Amino acid sequence: MLDTARDHALTSTSVHGSDATHELGEAIAELAARLHAATYELLVMLREFDARSCWNNGFLSCAYWLHSTPTRTPRASGAPAWRTSIDLGACREKVRVAKALATLPLTSAAMQQGAISYAKVRAVTRVATPGNERRLVDLALAGTASQVERFVRAWRRVDRAQAATQATAQHLGRHLSTWVDDDGMVVIRGRLTPEIGAVVQRALEAAADHLFRATSGAPAGPALCEQVTAGQRRADALGLLAEAALTADLDRGSSGDRYQVVLHVDADEPRATHAAPTATSTPFDGVLETDSGATYVSAETSRRLACDASVIEMRHDATGAVLDVGRKTRTVPSSIRRALIARDRGCRFPGCTARRCDAHHVNHWADGGATSLENLLLVCRRHHRALHEGGFSVVRHEDGTVTFCRPNGGVVQEVPDVARTPLLPLPPAGRLPVWDGTPLNLAWAIDVLRRP
Repeated sequence: MLDTARDHALTSTSVHGSDATHELGEAIAELAARLHAATYELLVMLREFDARSCWNNGFLSCAYWLHSTPTRTPRASGAPAWRTSIDLGACREKVRVAKALATLPLTSAAMQQGAISYAKVRAVTRVATPGNERRLVDLALAGTASQVERFVRAWRRVDRAQAATQATAQHLGRHLSTWVDDDGMVVIRGRLTPEIGAVVQRALEAAADHLFRATSGAPAGPALCEQVTAGQRRADALGLLAEAALTADLDRGSSGDRYQVVLHVDADEPRATHAAPTATSTPFDGVLETDSGATYVSAETSRRLACDASVIEMRHDATGAVLDVGRKTRTVPSSIRRALIARDRGCRFPGCTARRCDAHHVNHWADGGATSLENLLLVCRRHHRALHEGGFSVVRHEDGTVTFCRPNGGVVQEVPDVARTPLLPLPPAGRLPVWDGTPLNLAWAIDVLRRP
């Protein structure tokens, strides 16, 4: 139908002159409005797709799924390399705008009718709230896309200036004082910045929860001194935090030694039989210890941590007494790790671009797998967990390529196939608003539209 209207307008141009040219221009404007409305429908579907987490099959986010570009080996000739042919940055913006429209009914209605373009909506959603939405929609209807973009940039500069002024005032207003009251009690009074206050509150909650669990089994007596209120528990929690800070080493070392595997072996048995803790080993045969004490984790979690950790062998006699403690060694030596980083350069999971990664054994060393370059892969923490606790698996082929499989056995494609669904018909839309040519007085517009 659109092709027929276009051909008719072009044919009539030579016959009716300026009237036909005007009709062609109106047809272009009408089609543009319908494209804006169709873009709104796309954003609605994208928001629903993201809400259902339909992209969560190996991709980092909905934007990565929408972009879906190959990250490792090139596809065969003629194979599709994009899902929507949209740049990753533009994909992130579309997902952001789609989510923002859920709380902006006036903006959504204007775009659904084709009255404002995606470019205007993209700018407006950066600063729009239910309280100021009406004024921003009026601006979008009256101005051009470039004017709306200029206005929003100026709005955000004012917001940042106000936020910086407020942050400076909060930072200068922080203080903490302690003194001993007449009855000998220590009084603490202060004001903290929001970020420091949040840390202190979270630490107090954790310490109070620890104290509550430690005393939850003790029966409460009727006497007032035996009953603990919430305020009293927070006071005890603050004391616990102070004791922990005074006794702990604040420099906990590098992140590479965050976990260590301690192998407890019997001195009468050969060392080779205790190569690593397994899923069926007893606590004495193989215990996973994190930080300063033993922590219960699942078998797969212990295998994941043991993939890239420090290993210490501790030998015991028949009574369980410690005879010898070996030197700490790395599961993956530094030389192999450097070669692994140079080869993989990041997470090998399809669609993932993470650079901070763990070394994963394709055939785990607890099952006899070698700690060699051929048996190791770099995977990020998220996909490392998926390969152990999430049911995903990986297979290395003789040519050095790897294949990742989902828990149901399906292969995770390096590049998803292009969708073959038919295009939806364009929804009906109204006429685009016309700018009257009035210059944008930016300072006046900011002063008026930001007014409470």
